[in-house]
Amino acid sequence: MALRTIRMLGDPVLNKVCREVKEMTPKIRTLIHDMLDTMYEAEGVGLAAPQVGILKRIVTIDIGDGPIIMINPRIISSDGEQVGGEACLSFPGKAGQVTRPNHVVAKAFNENMEEYEIEGTELLARAICHELDHLDGHMYTELVEGEIYDTVNEEED
Repeated sequence: MALRTIRMLGDPVLNKVCREVKEMTPKIRTLIHDMLDTMYEAEGVGLAAPQVGILKRIVTIDIGDGPIIMINPRIISSDGEQVGGEACLSFPGKAGQVTRPNHVVAKAFNENMEEYEIEGTELLARAICHELDHLDGHMYTELVEGEIYDTVNEEED
């Protein structure tokens, strides 16, 4: 597959609401695989289609347990609360404290357009919320409590 260019904070595509995927096509299948390749190459745990310039409701996530593909995802319930550092491939080298639900249940379609339900806690819940926000034109920077800080530490001589 191919690597896609990740759009950066300030790119207008990141503020747009994405369209639903009506059917699986070879082009959409290629996009999903490219998104996975791009996410892994950038060492991220999630990537949403608008981050590669495509306004479709598609998300890829991998918190270390294997890839999750979510097409037309929606959160159907959430509870609890977690506060933690959050970062984004579209705003590299920066992070901020964000409050998210500690538990979410979402429905989505897989690559074969079969509906499924996924339940996540902690990092997976955070990743689902973060990526689904992208599909509605929102970034975590809107939710940061306090200052956005640098995540890249310069090595001392």
